[in-house]
Amino acid sequence: MLHQFYPQVPHDFRYELNKDMHLSAAHFIPAKEAGKCANMHGHTYVINITIAGDTLNETGFLINFQRLKEIVHSRFDHHLLNEDPLFANKEDPNYFPTTEVVARTIWKLVQQELDKEPNQPRCVQVLVRETPTSYVVYRPKKEDFHS
Repeated sequence: MLHQFYPQVPHDFRYELNKDMHLSAAHFIPAKEAGKCANMHGHTYVINITIAGDTLNETGFLINFQRLKEIVHSRFDHHLLNEDPLFANKEDPNYFPTTEVVARTIWKLVQQELDKEPNQPRCVQVLVRETPTSYVVYRPKKEDFHS
């Protein structure tokens, strides 16, 4: 098994959890300036989600690894991303399923679930690797968190 090392995000939390997952999905970028990416094509995405916090929940986790996979994998694996309501806007590039937007969207979905947890963990980084040579890191700013 190949172990991946990802860019680290500085934080002051006691615990840091990282969850890797793979998913296969198709997409296209609805803009002629996207070149070949305007055509439908697919990727086997590699995703790393970094969760941090000071307090563990009632089972001794920041969040269960399986729950993170359910939030992301079950929604996007083997789907056409453009058909998901989160990416369906063909006019606003902030909703095109680019790697950057996918990373930000995954952060929002994960953090919405974490906000429901009494121990209040934070998703501090999402890395989405689209190809072996290309990836995006999304790191929220302090004002992106509710508290």
